[in-house]
Amino acid sequence: MTRFALLTDPSFARHDTGPRHPESPARNAAVRQALEPFVPKAIRIPQRIASEDELALCHSRDYLARAQRDIAAGLKELSTGDTHVSKASWEVATEAVGGVLGAVDLVCGKQADTAFCAVRPPGHHATPTRGMGFCVFNNIAVGARYAQKKHGLARVLIVDWDVHHGNGTQDVFYQDGSVMFLSTHQHPWYPGSGLATEKGDGKGAGKILNFPYPAGSGRAEVLGEAFEQHLVKAVEGFRPELIMISAGFDSRAGDPLGRFTLADADFADLTTLLRTLATQYAGGRVVSVLEGGYSLTGLASGVAAHVGALSR
Repeated sequence: MTRFALLTDPSFARHDTGPRHPESPARNAAVRQALEPFVPKAIRIPQRIASEDELALCHSRDYLARAQRDIAAGLKELSTGDTHVSKASWEVATEAVGGVLGAVDLVCGKQADTAFCAVRPPGHHATPTRGMGFCVFNNIAVGARYAQKKHGLARVLIVDWDVHHGNGTQDVFYQDGSVMFLSTHQHPWYPGSGLATEKGDGKGAGKILNFPYPAGSGRAEVLGEAFEQHLVKAVEGFRPELIMISAGFDSRAGDPLGRFTLADADFADLTTLLRTLATQYAGGRVVSVLEGGYSLTGLASGVAAHVGALSR
């Protein structure tokens, strides 16, 4: 029986991006409704605010001060880029990171096997020095660094199946080597990074795995090629001690911000494959963090399929 931990809370709707913005508080409501059947049997991930020192595991102090200043000043958008914010955004974004850290504690502390964090704002576009692409902090990158710092893990695998390239996560770990990062994404598309030739540098050489695919791509490319053919081989040599998922559902067919064709069954199969790899190498440990997904019905059904496979 899988010990599954879950974070789902209405507080994440307090990050107000303004009218007609695709990354809206309605996403939180749609996901919470989809997760209701899983709540009774799930371990509750405690909510807390990530400290500045924890955020600084991946972000510069200058950027943290600037983002806090922008939000406190009432700006509608971070001065670093295309991230809409509101009065509550600093608190909500630090709670999103804190929730991921709580999930890492439960999974690495052997109180849970798998975890899903239904947080917002998303995080994978946030770089060490700027917020961008709807993201304030890089939730999953801070979580990986925290797992290494607090729980002594040597190697973490992050996979990102969002339709947009996780440029911020790549930037954090590009020269690192202790975190392997795989991203499948539509190309050309926002933010324009993630070419197959971007493979890491220095200690990180070969630890960045990018799979840019054209519009219309789906199961054959993402699951069949990137995950089954390439990831399975890559982890044999890397042997991760924790697997983390940037779970974006804008790669699902019908999303208004993507042109991929993944179906709910594909998200379930991707999750099952990653759980198999986690059992082989990482003691079964998997932490998943919500990223994109902008069709409310598609987001809800994709999350339900993913969490169903994560909690089974």
